[in-house]
Amino acid sequence: MIIAITGGIGSGKSYVCRCLAMRGIRVYDCDEAAKRLMRTSVQLQEKLCRLVGRQLYRDGLLQKAVLAQFLLSSESNKQAVNDVVHPAVAEDFLASDYEWFESAILFESGFNRRVHCDYVVCVTAPEETRVQRIMQRDGISREKALEWIHRQMSQEEVARRSDFTVVNDGQTDVSGQLDKIFQIIQNKEKK
Repeated sequence: MIIAITGGIGSGKSYVCRCLAMRGIRVYDCDEAAKRLMRTSVQLQEKLCRLVGRQLYRDGLLQKAVLAQFLLSSESNKQAVNDVVHPAVAEDFLASDYEWFESAILFESGFNRRVHCDYVVCVTAPEETRVQRIMQRDGISREKALEWIHRQMSQEEVARRSDFTVVNDGQTDVSGQLDKIFQIIQNKEKK
């Protein structure tokens, strides 16, 4: 069974993943995997160099500024990089023994079409809570935090496309919500 955790920036996906870890559930982090693969996969590096240019890697090290400039120069460049990186991440996940994965942009990136998910869990939080979390975590302005939030698919749309929602507002019991999700999944799987 494959289960995805998704949700917008600042929703608290990492906290939910830590709650799952305390239950013995390992969650594959797609964002970290993409960074790792860009550092270690010669095949992925070659594809990225063909797309961006040889200056992307110097002495085997990813030049983040070069990648950022390429990504920000056009939406088609961003999509082209995603079309190279996301299949590599999907392949890496499918070759792993993980059953759960976290992808912040599951629907926007089309990752849900690359990896079949039996269930999708969306983590949500009020916008103001998300803004405060982002500002504190990244040391940025309120305006920048709001810009980042509004660049992503709306929280409501992500929740609508998901099977379950976990409210992570700092007050609602996350563990209790996870218990209910596990119970529903177990009941469905028994049928």
